[in-house]
Amino acid sequence: MKRMELGKILFLLICSSLTIAGAVGAPPTCPATDVGGECGDADDWKGEFFPGIPNIKYEGPSSKNPLAYKWYNAQEEILGKKMKDWLRFSVAFWHTFRGTGGDPFGGATKFWPWEDGTNSLAMAKRRMRANFEFLKKLGVDRWCFHDRDIAPDGKTLEESNANLDEVVALAKELQGTEIRPLWGTAQLFVHPRYMHGAATSPEVAVYAYAAAQVKKAMEVTHYLGGENYVFWGGREGYQTLLNTDMGRELDHLARFLEAAVAYKKKIGFNGTLLIEPKPQEPTKHQYDWDVATTANFLQKYGLFGEFKINVECNHATLSGHSCHHELETARLHGLLGNIDANTGDPQIGWDTDQFLTDIGEATMVMISVVRNGGLAPGGFNFDAKLRRESTDVEDLFIAHIGGMDTLARGLRNVAKLIEDGSLNDLVKKRYESFDTEFGAQIEAGKVDFESLEKKAMAWGEPKVPSAKQELAEMIFQSAL
Repeated sequence: MKRMELGKILFLLICSSLTIAGAVGAPPTCPATDVGGECGDADDWKGEFFPGIPNIKYEGPSSKNPLAYKWYNAQEEILGKKMKDWLRFSVAFWHTFRGTGGDPFGGATKFWPWEDGTNSLAMAKRRMRANFEFLKKLGVDRWCFHDRDIAPDGKTLEESNANLDEVVALAKELQGTEIRPLWGTAQLFVHPRYMHGAATSPEVAVYAYAAAQVKKAMEVTHYLGGENYVFWGGREGYQTLLNTDMGRELDHLARFLEAAVAYKKKIGFNGTLLIEPKPQEPTKHQYDWDVATTANFLQKYGLFGEFKINVECNHATLSGHSCHHELETARLHGLLGNIDANTGDPQIGWDTDQFLTDIGEATMVMISVVRNGGLAPGGFNFDAKLRRESTDVEDLFIAHIGGMDTLARGLRNVAKLIEDGSLNDLVKKRYESFDTEFGAQIEAGKVDFESLEKKAMAWGEPKVPSAKQELAEMIFQSAL
């Protein structure tokens, strides 16, 4: 009997010592059940949000570690630049820290350990701390945000601004000197006041409110050292033309953007203003349908040179184009500023915001980026979310690692294609007839129709060579 009691006492002592050692040796975590406890005060909470997740390192293609980079080696030089300078990765706050897994057919599936179920100011600060721990462990030095994602909406505009100021002050402290926003923006699509649009709303009070919100969001982006500012007109469009004055709405949108340009210059914000095209969803037709439509809008209203374009790959496919097409269109117009790196599912008709994992698509994306000489001061923002069924905290890291490795592998493939030279030679050969003296005169605009007619008669029926499409695809695939 005494032996049993002695054994129990010894067992309790061992458990106590292990508990104390664990409390001292490991940083505290933030359980969801601790609402109002030591985690409840976000200003005081200094715990670890991702215990057990190490700093993510490059281990090379042979690594089987899901928490390691296989292709992204930040400091490695490719085509004259470090990989981190070609790619300039950024984490999207809204998907990573506000995404719930909900969809049109079901509610939330993600309940992160640090969440308390509220949208309080304290909770906003706690999320911000989680954001910067995530960035540092991932080894990424840029992030993107909407104003209402990082701070709760208040009962008045003044209260909303005060909430934003408080959270931004913490973000500024947590950023230090190494991290900054790739871009910020105002969320002008969730609140019911924006049901008819923001800059295109038929209500002047909504127009004014949207301008005030953009003004504040631009100020805090500037304060945080943001490198760009994005306009996404999710509800700048129409459901039916029967009740819409399209010309007037487009004029209003232009006046709104003109005012944004003026305010940017007034506060000394040197970042790039970006417009993000999308064809529809949530509106039936958005005014910035695709890159070409947006370029035409900028040209018409004298805004060319004041804005560049943030191409989102899933938006490109929704508009009936490939991401590569939209990137090349933007690049050729001198408008390629930033890329929201995601993809959609060809079997699903809406904007699914999946992480890009297709090596071929990533390689085509990187062809445009390399031709553009890079994206700086833009970069790649992971406007992508976990699948509804992925519910582990670890999945946040795995998804970003996979997306980063995919684009890094795309960059490596482009380097191989350039070094090989076969694809470039094939393209050059297709246009070699324009490398003649007469072809050069055509391209210089020095040949009229009469001259062209004389040549056509002298040459007779043209001999049209093969496009060698299958060969081009074979060369491309060989690099993958």
